[in-house]
Amino acid sequence: SNPCLPLPVLQAAHCQMIKDLSACLLGQSLRVDCHYENKTSNPLTYEFSITKDNRKHVIHSTISVSENIYRSRANVTMHKNLVCLYLQSFTTSDEGVYMCELKATNDYTGNQIKNITVIKDKLEKCAGFSLLIQNTSWLLLLLLSLPLLQAVDFVSL
Repeated sequence: SNPCLPLPVLQAAHCQMIKDLSACLLGQSLRVDCHYENKTSNPLTYEFSITKDNRKHVIHSTISVSENIYRSRANVTMHKNLVCLYLQSFTTSDEGVYMCELKATNDYTGNQIKNITVIKDKLEKCAGFSLLIQNTSWLLLLLLSLPLLQAVDFVSL
Protein backbone atom coordinates (compact mmCIF):
# COMPACT_ATOMS: atom_id res chain seq x y z
CA SER A 1 0.00 0.00 0.00
CA ASN A 2 1.21 3.51 -0.78
CA PRO A 3 1.69 5.58 2.38
CA CYS A 4 1.39 8.79 0.32
CA LEU A 5 -2.27 8.32 -0.56
CA PRO A 6 -4.35 11.19 0.87
CA LEU A 7 -5.97 8.92 3.47
CA PRO A 8 -5.44 8.57 6.35
CA VAL A 9 -4.40 12.13 7.10
CA LEU A 10 -1.64 11.22 9.55
CA GLN A 11 0.22 9.16 7.00
CA ALA A 12 -0.16 11.77 4.28
CA ALA A 13 1.53 14.31 6.53
CA HIS A 14 4.54 12.02 6.71
CA CYS A 15 5.18 12.60 3.02
CA GLN A 16 5.46 16.38 3.11
CA MET A 17 9.02 16.57 4.32
CA ILE A 18 10.20 19.65 2.43
CA LYS A 19 8.09 22.59 3.50
CA ASP A 20 9.68 25.47 1.65
CA LEU A 21 12.49 26.35 -0.74
CA SER A 22 13.72 29.92 -0.94
CA ALA A 23 16.66 31.76 -2.46
CA CYS A 24 18.37 35.05 -1.68
CA LEU A 25 21.59 36.95 -2.35
CA LEU A 26 24.23 37.13 0.34
CA GLY A 27 26.91 39.50 -0.93
CA GLN A 28 28.25 37.78 -4.07
CA SER A 29 26.84 34.39 -3.04
CA LEU A 30 23.54 32.72 -3.72
CA ARG A 31 21.92 31.15 -0.69
CA VAL A 32 19.23 28.51 -1.18
CA ASP A 33 17.30 27.51 1.94
CA CYS A 34 15.60 24.14 1.96
CA HIS A 35 13.25 24.06 4.97
CA TYR A 36 12.00 20.66 6.00
CA GLU A 37 9.97 19.05 8.70
CA ASN A 38 11.98 16.63 10.75
CA LYS A 39 9.98 13.41 10.88
CA THR A 40 12.75 11.16 12.01
CA SER A 41 16.07 11.16 13.78
CA ASN A 42 17.54 9.14 10.92
CA PRO A 43 20.44 10.77 9.05
CA LEU A 44 19.38 13.04 6.23
CA THR A 45 20.96 12.98 2.79
CA TYR A 46 20.56 15.87 0.39
CA GLU A 47 21.17 16.96 -3.15
CA PHE A 48 21.16 20.46 -4.61
CA SER A 49 21.12 20.66 -8.38
CA ILE A 50 20.39 23.15 -11.13
CA THR A 51 18.61 22.52 -14.40
CA LYS A 52 19.58 24.82 -17.25
CA ASP A 53 19.39 24.23 -20.98
CA ASN A 54 17.39 21.09 -20.15
CA ARG A 55 20.37 19.53 -18.37
CA LYS A 56 20.63 18.74 -14.70
CA HIS A 57 23.90 19.68 -12.99
CA VAL A 58 24.56 18.48 -9.43
CA ILE A 59 25.93 21.34 -7.31
CA HIS A 60 26.41 19.69 -3.92
CA SER A 61 25.22 16.29 -2.80
CA THR A 62 25.53 13.42 -0.39
CA ILE A 63 23.43 11.29 -2.74
CA SER A 64 25.45 11.48 -5.95
CA VAL A 65 28.64 13.08 -7.29
CA SER A 66 28.63 16.84 -7.78
CA GLU A 67 30.18 18.51 -10.82
CA ASN A 68 33.65 19.99 -10.38
CA ILE A 69 32.75 23.46 -11.61
CA TYR A 70 30.16 23.76 -8.86
CA ARG A 71 31.81 21.74 -6.13
CA SER A 72 34.66 24.24 -5.73
CA ARG A 73 32.20 27.12 -5.27
CA ALA A 74 29.53 25.44 -3.19
CA ASN A 75 29.11 24.51 0.42
CA VAL A 76 26.19 23.32 2.48
CA THR A 77 25.35 23.88 6.12
CA MET A 78 22.76 21.88 8.01
CA HIS A 79 20.75 23.29 10.86
CA LYS A 80 17.65 22.11 12.65
CA ASN A 81 14.99 21.79 9.92
CA LEU A 82 17.09 23.66 7.37
CA VAL A 83 19.64 22.66 4.74
CA CYS A 84 21.42 25.70 3.27
CA LEU A 85 23.33 25.82 0.00
CA TYR A 86 25.82 28.63 -0.58
CA LEU A 87 27.11 29.17 -4.11
CA GLN A 88 29.96 31.66 -4.30
CA SER A 89 30.53 34.18 -7.12
CA PHE A 90 26.94 33.88 -8.28
CA THR A 91 26.38 35.33 -11.77
CA THR A 92 23.62 35.31 -14.37
CA SER A 93 25.19 32.16 -15.85
CA ASP A 94 24.10 30.40 -12.65
CA GLU A 95 20.46 31.22 -13.27
CA GLY A 96 18.10 28.30 -13.67
CA VAL A 97 15.78 25.98 -11.79
CA TYR A 98 17.35 24.93 -8.50
CA MET A 99 16.24 21.71 -6.92
CA CYS A 100 16.51 20.53 -3.35
CA GLU A 101 16.14 16.80 -2.82
CA LEU A 102 16.07 15.28 0.65
CA LYS A 103 16.03 11.69 1.75
CA ALA A 104 16.00 10.29 5.24
CA THR A 105 17.83 7.00 5.71
CA ASN A 106 15.41 4.06 5.82
CA ASP A 107 12.45 6.27 4.91
CA TYR A 108 10.63 4.41 2.17
CA THR A 109 8.27 7.21 1.22
CA GLY A 110 10.85 8.19 -1.36
CA ASN A 111 12.87 11.32 -1.90
CA GLN A 112 11.37 14.72 -1.29
CA ILE A 113 11.91 17.25 -4.06
CA LYS A 114 11.17 20.95 -4.43
CA ASN A 115 12.16 23.41 -7.18
CA ILE A 116 12.69 27.16 -7.34
CA THR A 117 13.49 29.32 -10.36
CA VAL A 118 16.40 31.64 -9.63
CA ILE A 119 16.86 34.85 -11.64
CA LYS A 120 19.61 37.16 -10.40
CA ASP A 121 17.71 40.42 -10.90
CA LYS A 122 14.71 39.09 -9.01
CA LEU A 123 16.57 37.90 -5.92
CA GLU A 124 16.10 39.63 -2.58
CA LYS A 125 19.05 40.23 -0.29
CA CYS A 126 19.26 37.70 2.54
CA ALA A 127 18.26 38.89 5.97
CA GLY A 128 20.99 36.61 7.29
CA PHE A 129 20.52 37.22 10.99
CA SER A 130 18.33 34.27 11.91
CA LEU A 131 21.27 31.89 11.61
CA LEU A 132 23.63 33.98 13.74
CA ILE A 133 22.53 32.30 16.91
CA GLN A 134 23.15 28.82 15.52
CA ASN A 135 26.39 29.50 13.77
CA THR A 136 29.18 31.59 15.25
CA SER A 137 31.17 31.82 12.04
CA TRP A 138 28.37 34.06 10.80
CA LEU A 139 29.26 36.57 13.45
CA LEU A 140 32.84 36.48 12.27
CA LEU A 141 31.75 36.98 8.66
CA LEU A 142 29.57 39.86 9.70
CA LEU A 143 32.38 41.56 11.58
CA LEU A 144 34.76 41.07 8.68
CA SER A 145 32.29 42.49 6.22
CA LEU A 146 31.50 45.66 8.18
CA PRO A 147 32.12 48.53 5.79
CA LEU A 148 35.53 50.18 6.05
CA LEU A 149 33.74 53.50 6.39
CA GLN A 150 32.67 52.56 9.88
CA ALA A 151 36.25 51.83 10.79
CA VAL A 152 37.16 55.32 9.57
CA ASP A 153 34.42 56.77 11.76
CA PHE A 154 35.90 55.09 14.81
CA VAL A 155 39.26 56.60 14.03
CA SER A 156 37.81 60.12 13.81
CA LEU A 157 36.31 59.66 17.29
